Amino acid sequence: MSNLCRVAFVDDHPVLLDGIAVLFGRNPAFEVVATGNSADAALRIVEKHAPEILFLDLSMPGNVFGAIAEISRSQPNVKTVVFTAFSSVDSALRALDAGAMGFVLKGSTLTEMFEATEAVRHGELFITKQYASQVMGGLRNRARQDEINRAIKLSVREKQILEHLMHGRTNREIADSLLLSEKTVKHYMTNMMSKLHARNRVELVIEAQKSGQREQFAPARY
Repeated sequence: MSNLCRVAFVDDHPVLLDGIAVLFGRNPAFEVVATGNSADAALRIVEKHAPEILFLDLSMPGNVFGAIAEISRSQPNVKTVVFTAFSSVDSALRALDAGAMGFVLKGSTLTEMFEATEAVRHGELFITKQYASQVMGGLRNRARQDEINRAIKLSVREKQILEHLMHGRTNREIADSLLLSEKTVKHYMTNMMSKLHARNRVELVIEAQKSGQREQFAPARY
């Protein structure tokens, strides 16, 4: 890898765009290969110049998230860094999901932008320091929920029984409604308690709600 890092910038604010390009251009460690002002321009720059690092704003014409995803898919050697004024955890997570390797807020120091470039160039994730804890917290929370959802796989019948439990029905009422024996319903209940780490019917309902199972229920037959 050459010591000279090839960078490009895409932003629809001309003064900011020109200023950042000039500042990076003055640093002998960088070569500014192109600038642009839209999501489509970002795709063209990547295709024509293949920069190592592409800084791009979120609030500019075109589908920026789509552009990030396309670059990540078709040009994996090009690392994208979002450079934006939007301090939104959702925006950061969406950009990272699309394939961005960095998220830097406008108003950051030039030194931090250089640090972001160096980190991303070496395959590391970089988040603006004053915003990192919020974004990483969002990533952890989502990963935890994804893990729970993957771990808890209820069958269609179990979801139907759980739906009845939500309405306070007894095992006998559930059995009659679903045309099952009461013994079979108890068997399903035992399995669900094991999956959801619940000790009784009340805990079963509570844990199901916590894990998001309530939104996944198949329609029950009443």
